[in-house]
Amino acid sequence: MSAPTRILLADDHALVRSGLRLILDNEPDLTVVAEAANGYDAVTALAADTVDLVILDIAMPRMTGIQAAREITRVHPGVRMLMLSMYDNEQYFFESLKAGASGYVLKSVADRDLIEACRATMRGESFLYPGAITALVRDYLHLARQGGRLPETILTAREEEVLKLIAEGHSAREVAAELVISVKTVDRHRANILQKLGLRDRLDLTRYAIRSGLIEP
Repeated sequence: MSAPTRILLADDHALVRSGLRLILDNEPDLTVVAEAANGYDAVTALAADTVDLVILDIAMPRMTGIQAAREITRVHPGVRMLMLSMYDNEQYFFESLKAGASGYVLKSVADRDLIEACRATMRGESFLYPGAITALVRDYLHLARQGGRLPETILTAREEEVLKLIAEGHSAREVAAELVISVKTVDRHRANILQKLGLRDRLDLTRYAIRSGLIEP
């Protein structure tokens, strides 16, 4: 019998982590070996633990699940990933796939889908809930008709960090302190973000951050 899949579970709600851990640890082929309360800690934990699969909540403080997935794909390309979300949201779903995740599981049905999602991911397959499959097919057909392709992420990783903090209500000085950069640099990033996205102010930035999964509504 092969060794169980070693899982890192990342969610900013301790109660959710506890419930998911119960579901996973009840299976003989799955075991949670590490937990994290945000995306940054999840990426950091991978340096210390041998992990086969990372399960990431989409919306977490400091670094979202999608941001963490991009970094994990870059630094630990052999580690497989699943995304968890409360939201049946097409943009979250597509961003998750682009970031390197093998599947997208809705928290509302995690007790039903999470085990199979883990096993499918470890078999090298994708796990998509029914609504996601519909969205994927619709998007593919649209792109095929238009002769186009999914756009690359328009913002840099640093710009996304700045955007997330601004949308969470932090001042330029607070953003600078958090990211260890100057206030002038924060202002420059903010101006670049507004220009790239064609937005006008903090309210527009916040709406964009919600739509793109950087913060929860």
